Amino acid sequence: MLARRTLALSKTAPVLATPANARNMATLRELELRLKSVKNIEKITKSMKMIASTKLAKAQRAMNAGKEYGAANAELFNNAQPESTPKRQLFVVISSDKGLCGGIHSSVSKATRRAIKENVDGESAVMVIGDKSKAQLSRAIPKNLVLTFNQIGRDIPTFADASAVADLIIKSGVKYDVVNIVYNKFVSVVSYESDTKHVVNEQGLKESPGFKAYEMEDDVTKDLAEFALSNAIFAALVESHACEQSSRRNAMDNASKNAKDMIGSLQMKYNRGRQAAITNELVDIITGASAL
Repeated sequence: MLARRTLALSKTAPVLATPANARNMATLRELELRLKSVKNIEKITKSMKMIASTKLAKAQRAMNAGKEYGAANAELFNNAQPESTPKRQLFVVISSDKGLCGGIHSSVSKATRRAIKENVDGESAVMVIGDKSKAQLSRAIPKNLVLTFNQIGRDIPTFADASAVADLIIKSGVKYDVVNIVYNKFVSVVSYESDTKHVVNEQGLKESPGFKAYEMEDDVTKDLAEFALSNAIFAALVESHACEQSSRRNAMDNASKNAKDMIGSLQMKYNRGRQAAITNELVDIITGASAL
């Protein structure tokens, strides 16, 4: 009985009308907050673009100097090809600890996964420089991951960084016939591509036809293999660092342009909503004055 009476009262009770401009005002407030947020993001991306542009110039100079190490290594191993195909391969993946730089991390991760699938008959151990590619490869190939490095290349990489990495690789106890260094190759300021450097071990140098023609002591070949590995890692580190700064600059430039376009669109919507609210208020005022 009480429920019926309540229902009857609810049907006869007057419905409170919502102000016509209530929704417009809420929408305008939301647009205003979003517009302010996008403007703040634009300021941040512009600042990051300027910083990356400054770092890119330094990174390119370091890359040009470091390429001489890579050229010397390439000349060495062109004459030191092993007679048999190496089965135990070690992949050293070079990325960085920082993000907001496009697809440089996924580029080397994909190249590593493809190379491991091709090496179906041999062993493939993976060592990663940088936390970003480490996170990607630990999900894709966790069984192959044996060693990781971080806090390398926060600034321009040095030969001391490369030597420390090479020393840890040698002391890790991982057996390999060849080291495949997977890195990003600098093509231009706006493009890069994944590439691989190959470095054979001490035994591979001894057995190569180019080195069999000379009589060398064991210590000489061992030191040469270790020094060549450091050279190759250093050349790849500085080139990857230049690619990272270039990609971050381009990413922040694109983000700034997108923010600018979004600001223009939101500003137009805000102006239209504000104009509509003002027009409704004027209509209400004129209607009330006419009624009086």
